[in-house]
Amino acid sequence: MTINPNRTAVIEAEHFTFSEGNSKADFSKAKEGTFKTTIKEEDFSKIIFLLENADLKSLKDQYKNRNVSDLPTSYLRINFADGTSKNIEDYGKNGTPKLAEIYKFMENLRSNQTWVKVN
Repeated sequence: MTINPNRTAVIEAEHFTFSEGNSKADFSKAKEGTFKTTIKEEDFSKIIFLLENADLKSLKDQYKNRNVSDLPTSYLRINFADGTSKNIEDYGKNGTPKLAEIYKFMENLRSNQTWVKVN
C-alpha cells in the first residue's frame, strides 16, 4: 500500500488482500489487481499521529525473530518532509509495540476505506 500526502492511496493486490484464500492452490488464481482510494481525513490524521508517535528515525532498520519460521514480514518505508527516508523490515511484525499498532491500523484500511479497482 502506498499512501501519498494528499491522502490518495494505491494497493497492488496480489492474493488475499480483498479476498479470502484457503489453500496453496488459491495462489494460482489471477492477481486481484490495482485498487485506489482517498483515505478518510480522520484515518489519515491517525496515521500521521501513529507515525510521529513511533519516533521512526530512531528505530532499527530490521527486526527479526530467529526462533520462529514462517512469520509474515512488514516493510515500512517513510519519506520525510526533510528529504530523508526510513525503511524498516519487520519479520514477525512485532519490532516494537508502536510498530505493531501501525501495522494493524494500516491493515484495517483494506476494509474501512472505499477501494475502487482500476486495473
